[in-house]
Amino acid sequence: MKIIISIIICSFFLLSCNNHGKPAQQLSGKDTLEKQKFFPVTDYLEGEIYNIKKNGVNPLKYITVNGHTDSAWIKIEELDSVVAEFLHPRIDSANLVTLFSEKSFLDRSLDAVTFTYDAAVALPDSMKLKHWDVYIDPKTGKVKRIYMVKQADKTKMLQLTWVNGRWCKITTIGTDGNGVMKVEKEDKLIWDF
Repeated sequence: MKIIISIIICSFFLLSCNNHGKPAQQLSGKDTLEKQKFFPVTDYLEGEIYNIKKNGVNPLKYITVNGHTDSAWIKIEELDSVVAEFLHPRIDSANLVTLFSEKSFLDRSLDAVTFTYDAAVALPDSMKLKHWDVYIDPKTGKVKRIYMVKQADKTKMLQLTWVNGRWCKITTIGTDGNGVMKVEKEDKLIWDF
């Protein structure tokens, strides 16, 4: 499975290089849809979840609310439901290319090739996904990290940080009546001990 994921990542990386550093917005209408290839984030996350289950490791979940942290073991069967919010909508080139655009660059400070995805048009109200980043190690071609932002409702935002093969964290950020944002809760799952 790791070999398949590595092949997909390398293929995507090579295909993305065909843009020659031009953001997708600079391409004309039909060319944008044909040339823009999104990294298959959902496939990647599902592959990571599969590997955790295959290895039989029960993740340890740290829950932090108002500065107080508690922990509990997560049953492997519950893992899908913990990250389900970030598996929909499916992120691939087939369904989101009309709504989002991709920019890529080599970020030397992070030692990663960064693929950044932002809205290319006004998003429909039903689209909760707002932004995502994929960080790939330029030496190995493997994913280092995934970062996603979803608007849960008018006052709550969810952020996912997924570090390849090690841990993930879901941060819930709420807005009070005065528009002040604060972290309400953090759920961190660790499976690499």
